[in-house]
Amino acid sequence: MSLLKVSGNKIVDEQGKEIVLRGAGLGGWMNMENFISGYPGCEFQIREALSESIGQEKSDLFFDKFLEYFFQDADARFFQSLGLNCIRIAFNYRHFEDDMNPRVLKESGFKHLDRVIDICARHGIYTILDLHTAPGGQNTDWHADHGGHIANFWNHRDFQERVLWLWTELAKHYKGNKWIAGYNPLNEPTDAKHHRLVKFYNEVNAAIRAVDPDHIIFFDGNTFASDFSQFGDAHKNWDNTAYSIHDYSVFGFPGAPEPYVGTPEQKRRLKRSYEKKREWMDQRGLCVWNGEWGPVYARKQYEGAETDSINEVRYKVLNDQLEIYTQDRLSWSIWLYKDIGFQGMVHTSLETPYMTLFKDFLAKKHRLAVDAWGADDKAIRHAYDPLLELINQEIPEKYRSLYPAPVWKLTDRIGRLSRNILVAEFLVKEWADHFVGKTEAEIDEIAASFKFENCLTRDGLNAVLTANAKLVSQQ
Repeated sequence: MSLLKVSGNKIVDEQGKEIVLRGAGLGGWMNMENFISGYPGCEFQIREALSESIGQEKSDLFFDKFLEYFFQDADARFFQSLGLNCIRIAFNYRHFEDDMNPRVLKESGFKHLDRVIDICARHGIYTILDLHTAPGGQNTDWHADHGGHIANFWNHRDFQERVLWLWTELAKHYKGNKWIAGYNPLNEPTDAKHHRLVKFYNEVNAAIRAVDPDHIIFFDGNTFASDFSQFGDAHKNWDNTAYSIHDYSVFGFPGAPEPYVGTPEQKRRLKRSYEKKREWMDQRGLCVWNGEWGPVYARKQYEGAETDSINEVRYKVLNDQLEIYTQDRLSWSIWLYKDIGFQGMVHTSLETPYMTLFKDFLAKKHRLAVDAWGADDKAIRHAYDPLLELINQEIPEKYRSLYPAPVWKLTDRIGRLSRNILVAEFLVKEWADHFVGKTEAEIDEIAASFKFENCLTRDGLNAVLTANAKLVSQQ
């Protein structure tokens, strides 16, 4: 065990030996997400709806047991057995502060976060603390848990000051913990003006360093960790800092521009996309960390006989991306460790109480494409095409490209606002009502669906990760 730090463009231990961090994101846990955990909309919506449906006591029981069972000793043991050495823990600010009681620390927030950090440490696994959700929403998507498409974190100073306060409290709590590789202060920001992000990074860097001068700080690029072009010479103000890209490839998702077979041109596109994201850092000799990446996978209950062939293509994309990263000895954190079967290294079995209870509801969610991540809207595209056609007819082309374009194309914006926000809202109460009439014992069993022993492993994905981990360790 050694405190990690940044030296030049590398992460090193206390003896100066290079450490390549290879791991996964623990998403969908202390920051629940709809496609990971199986609910519609945003986390705050389903928490409110469940308390209305079954009462606050039973609702609290479900969410606490969910947090307890989602990651335990068996998970860390399995993770370490793959040769992986780091977990990026995504968490929601709401665990530590209430909007109606700002700047009052909820000590209960440390209950499960401390527990998982300690479990990982016992198995030789570093952790990176990732503030995935900030007050007001630091980005325009569902995982910022604000229920809209405006990133108001950038429009209200008080939201920013609350995060500065929170990171001060977190740094106080975790200062000196050598199993924490570092702090990721803000996941996937989308600041349409760009300069507000750099200003905030200066401030959060100062807030953390006033308490904790030792841990690495991992700064995401703007526009979903893809754009550092407006950072200028800001890095000169920050010591012991790495810079986080999120390197998702369109070839790993439904609606890819063409079937991926690994042609030289396709590999060139993979590499060019990756190199463009890290260009600012490479020009300055800075340390790069790939905080998120990875394909999504087909599921037999939806894709049927095509499932295996689709997934073989996705594993090919995965492997070819890893080859690029290995050449650079890049530290990375694949998205993600556990879910209900779409992207995780581990996923709940279809035979568990949670998956059987929500079988029909999840099928409807899939058909309606109400989750933005990796959605295939072919079954309902006819309902939205007229809206797309209307906008194309009535809005001049030069006004159609709104930030965060080009990451959000016009079709994506229509989908976000109409399906992932509007239609999803109508499904929130329906999700919660599945729990009506359940006893406390039954609620416990539903939450226990996420225990490691009740999950399946995605062996194709894990085999690729293990092979790469062994290759890097031998270099």
